[in-house]
Amino acid sequence: MRIPILKLHQYLLISIQVELDDQTALRFQEDLLNKIHKEGSIGVVIDLTSVDMIDSFIAKVLGDVVDMSNLMGARVVLTGIQPAVAITLIDMGIKLDDVPTALDLEQGLDKLQQELEG
Repeated sequence: MRIPILKLHQYLLISIQVELDDQTALRFQEDLLNKIHKEGSIGVVIDLTSVDMIDSFIAKVLGDVVDMSNLMGARVVLTGIQPAVAITLIDMGIKLDDVPTALDLEQGLDKLQQELEG
């Protein structure tokens, strides 16, 4: 299963609506990095509203996606992080200190524009 990646101007929007397993997460990572490269995107919003729980591998992949996107010049904003997901990320030691977050996709787009302008 592939996670859809939508393009909006120079941004990529991702709303994860499926249960993340290891293969889906790795495919998403590869698809997103290829799309950033192909489109020359400068910003990415990843909406996690529908993700209720993640395991340690998915937490690592998510942290890696953020780091790799930043290395490629695309700023990442995470939105809709559920409490269980936040707990897992912290418990696993995934450092997202410099990653802006927002409550929903709309606020995430606003936050991304603020980050890129200022």
